[in-house]
Amino acid sequence: MYRVELSRETQRFFERCGPAIARKLARCFAALERNPRAGNNVKALKGHWAGSYRYRLGDLRVVYTINDQAVAVFVITIAKRSDVYE
Repeated sequence: MYRVELSRETQRFFERCGPAIARKLARCFAALERNPRAGNNVKALKGHWAGSYRYRLGDLRVVYTINDQAVAVFVITIAKRSDVYE
C-alpha cells in the first residue's frame, strides 16, 4: 500500500474545500493508496507534466507523482481542468 503525501498547497485546498469535495478527495486518496496507476480516472501525463499522473475527479484534476522506492504518492496540485494544464 502506498502512502499519500500532500503538498502544502494541496493540503490547504483539502482543508478549505466543501464537505462534498472533501469526501470525493478522500475516496481519491484511498484509491491512490491501493494502486496509483490503475483505474478509469488515472492517466499518465505528457509534456510539461511528463512523469506525473492525473486522477480525474469531475471537473477537478489531482496531479501526482509516484515514488516506488519509498512506496509513496506525492500529490502536487488539485485544480480545475482549465487551470491545471496551463
